Amino acid sequence: LSAGVCCCCAALRPRYKRLVDNIFPEDPKDGLVKADMEKLTFYAVSAPEKLDRIGAYLAERLSRDVVRHRDGYVLIAMEALDQLLMACHSQSIKPFVESFLHMVAKLLESGEPKLQVLGTNSFVKFANIEEDTPSYHRRYDFFVSRFSAMCHSCDQDPEVQTEIRIAGIRGIQGVVRKTVNDELRATIWEPQHMDKIVPSLLFNMQKIEDIDSRTGPQSSPTGGVKEENPSVLAENCFRELLGRATYGNMNNAVRPVFAHLDHHKLWDPNEFAVSCFKIIMYSIQAQYSHHVIQEILGHLDVRKRDSPRVRAGIIQVLLEAVAIAAKGSIGPTVLEVFNTLLKHLRISVDLELGDRRSSAGSATLSTSSKENDERIVQNAIIQTIGFFGSNLPDYQRSEIMMFIMSKVPVLGTTSQTLDPSNLGDLGTRRIQIMLLRSLLMVTSGYKATTISNALPAPFLDPLLSPSLMEDSELRQLVLEVLHNLIDRHDNRAKLRGIRIIPDVSDLKIKRDKISRQDVSFMKKHGQQLYRHIYLGCKEEDNVQKNFELLFTSLALTTIELANEEVVIDLIRLAIALQDIAIINEDNLPMFNRCGVMALVAAYLNFLSQMIAVPAFCQHVSKVIETRSVEASYFLPETIFKDKCDLPKSLEKDETDLFFLTNKIAESLGGSGYSVERLSVPYVPQVTDEDRLSRRKSIVDTVSLQVDILSGNSTEDKVDNTEEITFEALKKAIDNNGLEEQEKEKRRLVIEKFQKAPFEEIAAQCETKANLLHDRLAQILELTIRPPPSPSGTMTITAGHAHYHSVPVYEMKFPDLCVY
Repeated sequence: LSAGVCCCCAALRPRYKRLVDNIFPEDPKDGLVKADMEKLTFYAVSAPEKLDRIGAYLAERLSRDVVRHRDGYVLIAMEALDQLLMACHSQSIKPFVESFLHMVAKLLESGEPKLQVLGTNSFVKFANIEEDTPSYHRRYDFFVSRFSAMCHSCDQDPEVQTEIRIAGIRGIQGVVRKTVNDELRATIWEPQHMDKIVPSLLFNMQKIEDIDSRTGPQSSPTGGVKEENPSVLAENCFRELLGRATYGNMNNAVRPVFAHLDHHKLWDPNEFAVSCFKIIMYSIQAQYSHHVIQEILGHLDVRKRDSPRVRAGIIQVLLEAVAIAAKGSIGPTVLEVFNTLLKHLRISVDLELGDRRSSAGSATLSTSSKENDERIVQNAIIQTIGFFGSNLPDYQRSEIMMFIMSKVPVLGTTSQTLDPSNLGDLGTRRIQIMLLRSLLMVTSGYKATTISNALPAPFLDPLLSPSLMEDSELRQLVLEVLHNLIDRHDNRAKLRGIRIIPDVSDLKIKRDKISRQDVSFMKKHGQQLYRHIYLGCKEEDNVQKNFELLFTSLALTTIELANEEVVIDLIRLAIALQDIAIINEDNLPMFNRCGVMALVAAYLNFLSQMIAVPAFCQHVSKVIETRSVEASYFLPETIFKDKCDLPKSLEKDETDLFFLTNKIAESLGGSGYSVERLSVPYVPQVTDEDRLSRRKSIVDTVSLQVDILSGNSTEDKVDNTEEITFEALKKAIDNNGLEEQEKEKRRLVIEKFQKAPFEEIAAQCETKANLLHDRLAQILELTIRPPPSPSGTMTITAGHAHYHSVPVYEMKFPDLCVY
């Protein structure tokens, strides 16, 4: 009777419940009843409005079975739910999904690892279903929290622990896939979710055995190996998450990385940090690279007072990020990057020098170690600045070169951003060297179409200023930067090392015809280059590398920028350098004097073969042969040996050992060169750089140069009573009809410098320089100071000012302005 009652009650139950009950066998080991499952599926598809009731009933049965630990029936219920989800894709599935998610949550909350894995697998299947319309009210906060917790499983059984971690990672991957494609439901990118998801993935990624093998672009999955490895699965999920990040939520995905690295102290050593950011840079869209760089810079500011190794680790990460960033995509943050790095460079120098001052007199091991750590930070900053600059397109790189150069502090000025006033000489020198080293890296590989583009005036002037500093390393760096910019055909490696080259043609020098822009550049700025080479040779602390770089500078200028006029100027410069060693007005050590002589020999040997004038080559070769026999210390192969016997003195009358201007002029004049200017000794220009670089002034040489260029060398005596009237002055400034006279003057000057003794020429130039100085003083005094009587007039003579009866105010000089 009771059986009949039960049958009647069963017959009265709703059909969907009877269909659900029929899929459960009496023994759960028999599994899902497939025939009845097909009936239930057909019914759900035919009557989709019943799906929500079917789901609610299945959830009720599953909850009861979970509480009773009837795991077999739980498995059957979840299998049925999965099949219904896959079969039904209508809008009516929304209420059913709510029941499904409720059942998955029940499984994840249970303490049974098998049920947690079962719920995760069902959720992943659900995540792969594309719904027709989004469900705005559905939230996944619980699943994010639960899956993240599973990623940190610490079960005592290693296999169970791995299984749960894998389930948690796959669950996070499912949440990401289900939510990131829906623009109207971006809750997954909120910080409270990212702060759980990202650290959970990174925690599992730390178990990667071979970090470097996985830092490149993502490769295709290979079978089921990755399914068994939580670290690899976590990395793939991390890549997928970053690949789906957009402009608005990129920062939310990156910031938790910094928190994780800080919390676990992974900046020192920083292998894992570098690995993470390589993955980030490879995974995100290229146009968002600058977001990551900005975040790294911001974190560097936050950790600016941390230990040097931590800061060095962050800077190294920045370097790796910049190296991967696509060209041009980091443009929006260029100035921010350089400003931040320069600021931290200054901070590092301050900390290092501060520690050194505080430990003065008691050098301890810890202080020395900290100084070395700061050097690591500084080197990392230099590397990053240089690499960042070299990764920029050419149009931005030229701006960055000027930007870096403007930051180089100069002693005696306060207009620099990096104010050296508080650093002292040592700190200023350190920053100068480090900035020039970074500039050297930026300019490496830079190829400008014209020299004026590579060395614009706003960049050339501040660049050449450090070449006058009393520091050999600074001068070396400036010359190396110049080489990077001038050498447009990669000839520098062929010229490395100062030597007498037997046959220049063997070097296979590459060169093009000098363009009009380059000719114009040399007319405007050639004297600046000559001046810095000339003054650079006069430094007492020059070593072999300085002479090698000076030789390379002269050779590259010849290759890239030399036309006939520049060749003459370079020869004048070489002869002037020879005079530095012979006359020795600066009291240079004998090694420096011999080094300059060797430099001139190596360069004139190179130049003579480049212009291929036989008579010139013959004169140079003859001098070099004589030196090799009588004075080998004048050749680079000898003087720059470790042990070289230096002469006690240099005799000025040993003309066979010197390159002579008259013979060079004679040899070049026969080949069509305009050699008039060879008779005019080279004298460097005078600028404010001498004051800024603490060099002694060379103003007294200007009068000598002016007198030689403009004076008449045929007059041995000057008439001091020669009257200088208005008509005479007006005639002097009128250049019409004086061409023939000027030609005759130049001819006489050349003849005198060829035949007259050197001492006579020097004495005459000194006399005329003093006379010119006296004349200018008298004219300025009479022009500025009025006469004692308004009725007096004056006639200006070379030696006196005479007053006569004609009123002064009647004298007019309409065409003459006296300053």
